[in-house]
Amino acid sequence: MAVCCAALALTLGSCATQKNDRLTTGSVPSVNLSKPIDSMTAPELAVAERSIGAAYDRNPKDRTTGLNYANILRMNGRNTQALAVMQQVAIANPSDREVLAAYGKAQAAAGQLEQALVTIGRAQTPDRPDWRLYSAEGAVLDQLGRSDEARRKYRIALDTQPNEPSVMSNLGMSYVLSGDLRTAETYLKSAAALPTADSRVRQNLALVVGLQGRFSEAEQIARRELSETQAEANVTYLRGMLAQQNSWAKLADKDKAKQAQATN
Repeated sequence: MAVCCAALALTLGSCATQKNDRLTTGSVPSVNLSKPIDSMTAPELAVAERSIGAAYDRNPKDRTTGLNYANILRMNGRNTQALAVMQQVAIANPSDREVLAAYGKAQAAAGQLEQALVTIGRAQTPDRPDWRLYSAEGAVLDQLGRSDEARRKYRIALDTQPNEPSVMSNLGMSYVLSGDLRTAETYLKSAAALPTADSRVRQNLALVVGLQGRFSEAEQIARRELSETQAEANVTYLRGMLAQQNSWAKLADKDKAKQAQATN
């Protein structure tokens, strides 16, 4: 289903200006960057890719440079190259949990979902569990269609890190993928209301609101706290997805059927 595929893309990224990076496992330190990678526009990402790529070429074994470079490549949609970079970083840092988590993220973005689960599992340790890894694992399980397992991982993450907006957003998007839009909106509204929520959470909320036919409200949410260029790109992306009326109708019918079953 086209809209479901678009929703899944938002679980891993945001809208048009933030591709394939919603599988958050912690922020990566910047290397001579003027702003966080996740908040860069497309032209800024292109400049960053060139500068960090040059630094990576000079020293491909540098952990921080490799992490940043792979992150930027994913944001630019170059998932295969990002995976190749992370393979090298993981070889040089085989026991580094952050590196393993980022490697798993790169595998998932490149479509290697089962391998990503194994890698993320290697990064997790029972004595020092990391909520980010539980959330990352949940996102991969959702892509594999194992929604019940995914939601258990999200709830474990929330037990460890209560009211974490990125995890609540992933949990909400999990319900989008199964067609339960009202439950999805509940989680996403709660996540978006938290002071630490970022624009990606609000863009996911905009998608869910739009999928329920409230297009003006969805556009208002999509435009908040973004530059004009980013806002226009995200609204255009949102409109494009919501224009897929056949897919929207299927999701809406599935949602109504669930609600009818609940009241019978």
